Amino acid sequence: MPTVDIDTDELRTLTGHDDKSDDDLRDDLFELGLEYEGETDEGELRFEFEPDRLDRLSVEGVARSLRYQYGDDRGVYVPKTNDADWTIHVEDVPEERPYVTGAVVRGLDLDEASLDSLIQLQEKLHATMGRKRAKGAIGVHDLTMLKGASAGGDGEKSVRYTGIDRDGDTFVPLEGDAEMTPGEVLSEHHIGTEYADLVAEYDTVPAIYDSIGLFSFPPVVNGRRTEVSTESRDLFIEMTGTDQWTIDHMLSIVCYALDARGGTIESVRVEYESPPEEYRESLVRPDFSTKTKTVAHDRIERTLGIELEPEDVIDLLERSGLDGEIADETGEPTETAGSPAYDVTIPPYRVDVLHPVDVIDDVGRAYGFNNLDPRYPAVGTIGGRHERARLEEAVRTALVGFGFQDLLNFHLTSAEELHDRMKVGPRSDVLGGGDPVEVRNPYSEDYTVVRTWLLPSIMQVLENNTHRRYPQDLAEVGFVAERDDEVNTGVAEARHVAGALARHDVSYEDAKARLQALVADFDAELATPPTDHPSFIDGRTAAVEIDGDVVGVIGELHPSVLVEHDLELPVVAFEFTLAALR
Repeated sequence: MPTVDIDTDELRTLTGHDDKSDDDLRDDLFELGLEYEGETDEGELRFEFEPDRLDRLSVEGVARSLRYQYGDDRGVYVPKTNDADWTIHVEDVPEERPYVTGAVVRGLDLDEASLDSLIQLQEKLHATMGRKRAKGAIGVHDLTMLKGASAGGDGEKSVRYTGIDRDGDTFVPLEGDAEMTPGEVLSEHHIGTEYADLVAEYDTVPAIYDSIGLFSFPPVVNGRRTEVSTESRDLFIEMTGTDQWTIDHMLSIVCYALDARGGTIESVRVEYESPPEEYRESLVRPDFSTKTKTVAHDRIERTLGIELEPEDVIDLLERSGLDGEIADETGEPTETAGSPAYDVTIPPYRVDVLHPVDVIDDVGRAYGFNNLDPRYPAVGTIGGRHERARLEEAVRTALVGFGFQDLLNFHLTSAEELHDRMKVGPRSDVLGGGDPVEVRNPYSEDYTVVRTWLLPSIMQVLENNTHRRYPQDLAEVGFVAERDDEVNTGVAEARHVAGALARHDVSYEDAKARLQALVADFDAELATPPTDHPSFIDGRTAAVEIDGDVVGVIGELHPSVLVEHDLELPVVAFEFTLAALR
């Protein structure tokens, strides 16, 4: 889940509520769906939130949401934009990264806090919508350090987005002190080596020029000449990527944040030499156009379980940062005869609103989910816990009794975590080697597949907690899935049980003792015949056989797996199918 680090003094300033204590702000943000995760080393508060609300990746975006919640702002706000003075000419770009967008922001008064917030927003957008810069990358430049080539007799200035050879023109990259070619940046500069894989297969690499020369090497690194500092007042923002929609919406989020800092947005014209099929030859960006969703009144009431007057619905929409008006009778049909519907206007930074249900969620938050009265549903049956859920709870209770700490990890992960880092070949005939279900349009490269086994998730927790005291005994009962053509849905779903012990004197016998006790608690028979598994050490690995069926694996993890996860202590682990304990 994405997180945002917030300076509460900045938040109070941006909201205009100096009277709010840190505790008040935590409570108010929880109402918005931001959960407090603790403090950073710098004393800022860290909050976790749903990955769809990417407009909240900065303190400016969080402050905007709070101002709506407090009733200080209402309805859709669209920043004013001045006419374009700059043009981006696009010619001979790498076919793998053909799209570009941009904006100019003038009149900023940056201090260290606002500059840090801009950098955080840039990196958070890279990690989420930009998929670690693969789908979209942001470059922010000091406009006064650019010299635009003449774009014609109308006084416009221009820069050029193009493709060049790796050993072509030179520039001084950020955090560098010498002229380097793009190829040298990729092999010698610490930022270049980190992102070299992004352009490894390109015949030419992306580059952006002004009349002085090369000043940006997207998606890798900007030039030092245009570096932004607290002295910068006017900014030039460029974004390149593999998808125009993505970088346009990333640009909207950044522009809204800088508008909140008092900046004036100025359009940039994008001139494509060979325009993409779905776009015109010339684009004017940023694109602050709104979109509309039609939502039926009766659907809002059914979903939230409350009765509302139409004027109340419109009021709640405006308090959510949306605009609403009752749809014309000749407009889209409502779901129930006689029930009104609302045409709801969505601001450009809300990339999360894809369906009427998303609008209803906003209405519910503005109303206050804590203000909803719980009531029994009007059905003739009484709910109860599923047999599998009772089994899961019993296994968790037993594991905690054996000294394990219970975990609840994400179901989504990456193929690298499942296979490469665990030394398991994809589509191999071992536990965890199944064909994973892929997410078609993931928000992040860290969450591209559904996990096929639990141990990679536990290893990530151990990797992230090397600074914590040992021993660390971790366990999880959780969901896994893999593709299977023999199942009518095409996906085989299951629940697994996994545990790992990390300590300086741990051995295979420690894991087996706990597994033996767990299986005995459920009146089952355990056998552990020798087996092989690439994640474990040969000769110290066994199959988990419960009541005669092979259902998992147990053993000492291979040193190469430990090194991959930066672990310096031995780890023993087991994993098996939960259904074997029924």
